[in-house]
Amino acid sequence: MGFGLDALGIELGTYVLVGSIFLLLLTGLPLAFVTGLVALVFTFGWFGPNALPLITSRIYGFITEYSLVAVPMFVFMASLLDRSGIARDLFNGMRILAGRLPGGVAVQTLVVAFFLAAMSGIIGGEIVLLGILALPQMLRLGYDRNISIGVVCAGGSLGTMMPPSIVLIIYGLMASVSIADLFTAAITPATILMLSYVAYVLFRCIRNPDLGPPLPAQEAHMAGREKLQALKSIILPALIAFLVLGTIYGGIASVTEAASMGVAGVVAGTALRRELTGRLLHESVVQTINTCGMIVWIGIGAATLVGVYNLMGGNRFVSSTILGIDAAPIVIIMVMMLILMVLGMFLDWIGIAMLTLPIFVPIVQELGYDPIWFGILFCLNMQVSFLSPPFGPAAFYLKGVAPPGITLKHIFGSVAPFIILQLIVLSLVLFYPQVAMWILE
Repeated sequence: MGFGLDALGIELGTYVLVGSIFLLLLTGLPLAFVTGLVALVFTFGWFGPNALPLITSRIYGFITEYSLVAVPMFVFMASLLDRSGIARDLFNGMRILAGRLPGGVAVQTLVVAFFLAAMSGIIGGEIVLLGILALPQMLRLGYDRNISIGVVCAGGSLGTMMPPSIVLIIYGLMASVSIADLFTAAITPATILMLSYVAYVLFRCIRNPDLGPPLPAQEAHMAGREKLQALKSIILPALIAFLVLGTIYGGIASVTEAASMGVAGVVAGTALRRELTGRLLHESVVQTINTCGMIVWIGIGAATLVGVYNLMGGNRFVSSTILGIDAAPIVIIMVMMLILMVLGMFLDWIGIAMLTLPIFVPIVQELGYDPIWFGILFCLNMQVSFLSPPFGPAAFYLKGVAPPGITLKHIFGSVAPFIILQLIVLSLVLFYPQVAMWILE
């Protein structure tokens, strides 16, 4: 016997539940505690005091999911890369790309961001790293501030899309689909996204070289010895990326095993470079624990909330409401994309995934669409959320390391053209699924 909440009925209950979440978020409570608290209230209020096993079974089911093991491995790998000199040397080595090309350093930054995304799949550390390495150099060379900031934020967010993306792993876990297939399908859209950024930068800078002045002759010129050194700095990151992605696509290792091999590769690389210290390992482990703790707590809260809501009949209510829209199936998918975009302005991607995917994915399958394709759309949507005001995480990551004088207003203004490019690629994959799916055929 509940405590009266069941008298609300599922429709009014849904409004009360969603409203409670947003009201509690306004108090500043973390999302994990908000979802957990609302789940507890609705569990006991709807089903009564004997319903506690409903919560414990959901928590147990979430934390014992084998696919989650890959997450701390990739986070640890990214933490090691952040603190070692591998990424810094990669950026300096890629100077060979910049040469005397207008906008060359911005293009170099995007290519390095793509490499880093292929090595770790973590977003925050990549933006901070590029904010420290690339942004000051572009501003020193007289690059347009908006292009410089936009390149760092958009390029650093490629980790959302490019395998081994943590977003793809969580999606695969929530949707019960092959993570390896998600990785495979994501490569083409991720590459198109990166190339669209490069094309935009080159278009702007070739039309007006003052926006991205070429490197001065003395900096652009590299002796043969320097070029060889630059190429050497690219070899190790390329090997690490191949170790992770090559073993997955070659069928040699599962995603979890490939993550472990990636960690081993980075540890071996830092040891060869004589950078492996107790302090580096300690700081990397602490960051990994903090990040994974956040992911697990948000996952526990959201999994509990969604489980209780489904038992209330919420999944049937949402499904019948969305499927009841008198429109073509593609319009229903577009409505889902719009909902995800709105949520992305206020919530973390992990919370969005945990709260929406258990409800959206069955609807997608009922409409006859491939959940792998929807996963790529979801990740592209989360790319947009990383840059979108008012709470775009990329802006806050960069603000923490940006030179004095660069405000959040500057950052959000600078990323606007890149958000438009993201929406164009999202539309491309939405209306032409083969852009992502051709590689799986």
